[in-house]
Amino acid sequence: MKHYPAQFKADAVALYRSGPGATIRSVAGDLGVNTETLRNWIRAADGRRPGAHSSPAAAAPAGGDGVQAEFAAARKRIRGLEEEREILRKAARCFATGTRW
Repeated sequence: MKHYPAQFKADAVALYRSGPGATIRSVAGDLGVNTETLRNWIRAADGRRPGAHSSPAAAAPAGGDGVQAEFAAARKRIRGLEEEREILRKAARCFATGTRW
């Protein structure tokens, strides 16, 4: 049984969450881990996040500017993509050098 560092697990979960079309199977395949292993990491991370089981509506506040809400959503998406890019860069370095995460 393989043991993965906590940072690798957190990065794998972040990678899964960062892509709107990401599936557990595709992310697990990209990282070379079992799909059930990744699913367990996601479940464990959900248990630690407050309000993880509720999905708040992404509506603009009453009287608020819809443009501001769009900018906030775009900034959040950009942060997610930057995180994903960094995770992929780390993984590429590890695969290229043959080292563990």
